[in-house]
Amino acid sequence: MIYIIKFVYSFVLPPGLFIVLLLGLVIWLWKKNRRPALVLLGVTLLMYFSMTPLVSDALIGSLERKYPQPDILQGDVIVVLGGGASSGTPDIDGEGNLYGSAANRLLTAVRLHRQTGLPILFSGGQVFSDSGNEADIAQRQLLGLGIPEEDILIENQSLNTEQNAVNTAAILQQTGLKKPIIVTSGFHMSRAMLHFKNAGLTAQAYPTDYIASADIALQPAKFSPSPGAISTTGLALKEYLGQLAARLFD
Repeated sequence: MIYIIKFVYSFVLPPGLFIVLLLGLVIWLWKKNRRPALVLLGVTLLMYFSMTPLVSDALIGSLERKYPQPDILQGDVIVVLGGGASSGTPDIDGEGNLYGSAANRLLTAVRLHRQTGLPILFSGGQVFSDSGNEADIAQRQLLGLGIPEEDILIENQSLNTEQNAVNTAAILQQTGLKKPIIVTSGFHMSRAMLHFKNAGLTAQAYPTDYIASADIALQPAKFSPSPGAISTTGLALKEYLGQLAARLFD
């Protein structure tokens, strides 16, 4: 019964409500002019499927499966790519917090550091005037998690993945480090590896922060439109577009 209620609610609240309204408009148009009604129906179905976990999980999962986690690390520095941060928000030992994806990446880097003793380089700046400086926040949190200061490197100027790669390459050249292990979200890894290759670096991928489960079961919830699903669909499409741009313009 709980799952039935959840399914019904998904069409009562946005974004599912908009699908219901558009279908009502399709029915109304059908009586007047079938051609625009068919066009609107096609657009409505496209919108509907983009809002479902069935499609969003398939799209994001195809990105996340491209690079498996390696069993053996082969590198001399752990490079963590930022994923957004807030400014002025309270934290245990200061202000500013990393967004979920960036925090998951940082946590993975800390665990890898404790296994290997390799230094951590966090790359990410202040993207917007009202967002936090990712690397500065990460440095404070790494120190708070017990990582020695001498094992922390920061690159706090990057505004996108291409700059992550270029600026990181410059720091590695200065420090004599040559074999980065890239830690970023699974959906982001393919684009990141392209940019690091374009920056002249041979990197090892260590994906983390997965969204789609490895085993996907068909159930009513997979066909329920949700804000989270449409956000994930947009995220996946952004990554595919970013990969195309990296291949064409870098």
